[in-house]
Amino acid sequence: MINIDAAIKLIPVSQFTDEQLAAIYNQTRVDYMIPMPMNATRLAEYMATYDVSREHSQVAAAHDGEMLGVNMLGLRENRAWITRLGVLPTTRRNGVGQVLMETLLERAANLSIDFVMLEVIKNNTPAYRLFLKLGFYEVGELLVLRRSPLTPPVNPIVADAQRLDRTDALVLVGRDRGTQPWTNQSESLFNAFEVSGLRLTLADGSRGWLVYQRQKFLLTRFAFKTEAGDPATVAYALLSHLHNQYPRLDTQVENIQINDPHLPAFYRMGYVEAFRRIEMWRGEPPASLIMK
Repeated sequence: MINIDAAIKLIPVSQFTDEQLAAIYNQTRVDYMIPMPMNATRLAEYMATYDVSREHSQVAAAHDGEMLGVNMLGLRENRAWITRLGVLPTTRRNGVGQVLMETLLERAANLSIDFVMLEVIKNNTPAYRLFLKLGFYEVGELLVLRRSPLTPPVNPIVADAQRLDRTDALVLVGRDRGTQPWTNQSESLFNAFEVSGLRLTLADGSRGWLVYQRQKFLLTRFAFKTEAGDPATVAYALLSHLHNQYPRLDTQVENIQINDPHLPAFYRMGYVEAFRRIEMWRGEPPASLIMK
C-alpha cells in the first residue's frame, strides 16, 4: 500500500483545464480493453451530463509533478457514482487506484452519502477485485449495443405515432422507471442537450414511449417504457419509427440491463453487442432512488 503522504498528492479536478484533464485521462486508458478516449469538449459534456463534481474528483500526482491517475465522483440526491478511474500503465499495481477510490468513498461519506454506484467492464479482473475489496457487490450485467447506419433499413410499424419535443419527452422520463444505472437515470437526460422522444399506440392497444438524445452523428441515451402490451413488440415498433426518421445516424445505447424485456427488439432491429459492464453497488439504495 502506498504511503499517500510520502508518495503521491491528490489534486482536485477543478484545478485542471478540460484539455489537461482529457490528456491525463487518455494516458491512463491507452492499453485498456475498451480505451474510450475523450477530447476536452466531450469530457466536459460527460461531466456536466452525469453531475461529476470537479471539486470532489481527484487527480493523483507524484511530488515531482508526474501525473499518475484520475478518478471522478458524480453526486446526486442521496447517492454517488464513481467513474473514469484510470492509472497510468507504468504506475499500476502499487496502490494508486486504491488510494483514489478510498478518497472518493471518504468524500461521499463526509457528504452523508452511504450509497455508491459504479460500473466496470466485464473481465477487467484487477478493477473488479479492487471494488470487491472496498465493499462493492455485483448487482447485474449491463449491455452496450450499437447499430450501424449501414444496417438495412426497415419500414415503420403501422401505429399511431407522435413525436415529442424536449419538454414532453422529459415529462415521461420523470416517471417511475425503477432503479436505473447512473447513466440512464432521469437526471442524465435532464442534463443532456437535444433530447426528443416518440410515443406510439399499436392497433391492438399496446403502447409505450422512447426518449433519446440526438447528437450530430449519433443517437444515444435511450430511456424507454412499455405502458401496455408486450415490451419487445412495442420496442420494435418504436425503434422502427426512430430509425426510419434518422436512417443515416449511428446509434449507441449504453447500459441496458441483460434482463430488460425490451432487449429482443434491439437484436431484431440489427443492434450488436459491443461489450458488457458489471454494475456494482456499495450500500443499499435509498427509497428515493427506487422511484427515479
